[in-house]
Amino acid sequence: MRIFAIADLHLDSEGTKPMDVFGAHWEGHFEKISRDWLEKVGPEDLVLIPGDISWAMELSQAQKDLEKIGRLPGQKVLLRGNHDYWWSGIGRLRSVLPAGMYAVQNDALRFGPVTVCGSRGWTLPDGQTSPEDQKIFDREVGRLRLSLEAADRLGGLKIAMMHYPPLPVDGAETPMSALLSAHHAAWTVYGHLHGAAGKTAFNGEKDGVRYLCVACDQVRFRLQELPVADSLPPVADET
Repeated sequence: MRIFAIADLHLDSEGTKPMDVFGAHWEGHFEKISRDWLEKVGPEDLVLIPGDISWAMELSQAQKDLEKIGRLPGQKVLLRGNHDYWWSGIGRLRSVLPAGMYAVQNDALRFGPVTVCGSRGWTLPDGQTSPEDQKIFDREVGRLRLSLEAADRLGGLKIAMMHYPPLPVDGAETPMSALLSAHHAAWTVYGHLHGAAGKTAFNGEKDGVRYLCVACDQVRFRLQELPVADSLPPVADET
């Protein structure tokens, strides 16, 4: 099993939010992603999609976008982003997902030797953070803790998805990164950053966790493979 990640697909089957308004490089962006996906991903591979999946406002409107992803090969794991307003209750969402597509919300899922967990996250606090933003951030820290604890119970190599960056470009510790290290996440993939904001992405290792920004325009609309093969525990040793 190979593991790939890409975020911020921003699909628009309803035709209301064309992404090329953000630059010519976005023109036909999902076709670019699909071509790369088809070249790389096999049926048993895992594709992580950490947020901003569809511009739809309702789950019924997002169905076409989910089916479009569902037709591509591999097992897909979704996480909610800040623009995924269509993401309703997790039970309802899971009941309509195409075969081979899964969603993480305050929990974790195991795929053979790999366990996937995570939380949306929020803007990192600074000296000008509003009380409301601090409240949302603290809530997301709690949700990440719940998901990591669920992953601990499942065992396996732990890979976390987040939508917002869990730490700043200088790699300074945050409550999010401290949790990821304490629970021994091997990788954390995230998105959210577009255009020049990509310069604020931390890509590298921090306290035992490897971080990778996979916002699709930052990775030229190509799936990023996580080189985890040498770290995977033998299937026979699973508990």
